[in-house]
Amino acid sequence: MRQITWTLAALVLLAGCAPEAEEPMPDQKAGETKPAVTFGSDVAFLKKHVETIVLSDADGNACVAVVPAYQGRVMTSTDGGTDGASYGWINRSLIESGETLEHINPFGGEDRFWLGPEGGQYAIFFEKDEPFDLEHWQTPAPIDTDAWKAAETTGTSAAFQHAFTVTNFSGFEFQVTADRTIRLLAPDAAWKHLGVAPADGVSLVAYETVNRITNAGEKPWTKETGLLSIWILGMYNPSAATTVACPIKPGPEADLGPKVIDDYFGKVPAERLVVEDDVAYFSGDGKCRSKIGIQPERCTGVIGSYDAAAGVLTIVQFTFDPAVTDYVNSLWKLQDEPYNGDAANSYNDGPAEPGAKPMGPFYELESSSPAAALGPGASLEHVHRTIHLRGPAAQLDPIAKAMLGVGIDEIAGALK
Repeated sequence: MRQITWTLAALVLLAGCAPEAEEPMPDQKAGETKPAVTFGSDVAFLKKHVETIVLSDADGNACVAVVPAYQGRVMTSTDGGTDGASYGWINRSLIESGETLEHINPFGGEDRFWLGPEGGQYAIFFEKDEPFDLEHWQTPAPIDTDAWKAAETTGTSAAFQHAFTVTNFSGFEFQVTADRTIRLLAPDAAWKHLGVAPADGVSLVAYETVNRITNAGEKPWTKETGLLSIWILGMYNPSAATTVACPIKPGPEADLGPKVIDDYFGKVPAERLVVEDDVAYFSGDGKCRSKIGIQPERCTGVIGSYDAAAGVLTIVQFTFDPAVTDYVNSLWKLQDEPYNGDAANSYNDGPAEPGAKPMGPFYELESSSPAAALGPGASLEHVHRTIHLRGPAAQLDPIAKAMLGVGIDEIAGALK
């Protein structure tokens, strides 16, 4: 699948990788040992501009910030309380401006709810018979500007619901009820999901979003008229020491297809992507606009990244059934295979051409549900779980091996 995220539509459609001068982050001061941007400073900024719900454990260390006005979006999280590192990328300039942009409002956030497909004959980002170009590309309001109603909130969870209609390029109208619950996970639950014993010296924050779409209309959703999928995208602060690791199912391409889709914006430069038999390494430095995709035949249901400078391992787990291979295709053209899409993606932001400003910068870890063929009243659920772990490399190593199939040193050294 050639899923094209909002960054493609927001930037000039030119492939290019260029060095970008480093700029001080907000709140950064010379000689500080605390993170350049803390969770507390991000939350304080958000609360100045928009209602923000903070979920927290009893100790106040593991925290998640959620914004109802942005579709119940997880904006950022931390394992270190108010003064801890803030893991999500936040578009401060857009939020502070108070403006509403025409085609999309990229507020940021490390877990946002979207729907696919973006392009093709069943696209929901293009009106019927309109050309597939930037001028006619439009993010549907329910996943861009609509505020979602908070159904229930506790100290460690927040639930949202939104009812809406969207019409695809072929003219089929979907009546949808979307439900979304964000849950902060206790450490013992997180370690259980990781499948390893708790590691001394490792702190973590773990949360999951449970996302459900229901056919609220009277007509079935069929492949012949187009299907929707749940698409969750996480935007994180990049660094020169960040490498994305995508486990892939090994096997011949004749049976399983390509190991990685890597030509969304032109071929990813060789120094930025290394593909082995069972894993792909991809740069998350925010300096080169590029993207990779993992199709369901190669997917394992997990994707991750490691920031060697900060000592942070990020693991994203998501609902995945290897027996299901129909995923929506978001390529911006009429398609021969509209259900030959990706199950997981990673995007690295960067300037669209030498000297240009990047959108962020940031990098993304993304997951998608299968195409939702639903009868009236039927639902599809997709869980997207994020776990940030901070600690010594030696302690993170067995976690990386258990989840990603490779060790910390392999990840850190893969692109050198």
